[in-house]
Amino acid sequence: MLVVVSDTHSHEESKLQGRTAEAVRAADLVVHAGDFYREPVLDAFESAARTLRGVYGNNDDAAIRDRLPEVRTVEYAGVRFAVTHRHRSGDTGLVMLGRGRDADAVICGHSHRPRFDDTGGLPLLNPGSHAQPRGNRPAHAELEPAGEGEGGDGTLEGRLVTPTGEVFETFRIQA
Repeated sequence: MLVVVSDTHSHEESKLQGRTAEAVRAADLVVHAGDFYREPVLDAFESAARTLRGVYGNNDDAAIRDRLPEVRTVEYAGVRFAVTHRHRSGDTGLVMLGRGRDADAVICGHSHRPRFDDTGGLPLLNPGSHAQPRGNRPAHAELEPAGEGEGGDGTLEGRLVTPTGEVFETFRIQA
């Protein structure tokens, strides 16, 4: 399972609770789309996750910026993701970033609003914020290979999930 989180905004801890904490610990891969806030939070995520791939966000301190890139490409089960915290040109800029990295989808954060949008040329996934939803529903994303087995055929079934375990949106991403 791939778990996507973002916008923790913490000084010392991951603020992982409930289903979000369980999912991060169980995941094959965790992607954090930026705004850990302070370096001990990045350390906490690295301790909790088997494999963590993160990017820095606009509120991350210099220590995090020294350790993580602003943009990265991540592959999971045959699907290639461009990952960034935000893009100044909004959704159009995110789609262009994804195309420039030959990605099948883009993962971003920043807005604290969980959403999946596949209407603009490339699917965009924002997991929202599990820790500081800012008036939105607290959430993370979980993605698993579709169908039988753990093959990398390039189709992922995804869901947006609250820390209490409520699934409030499902989606599919194909390579």
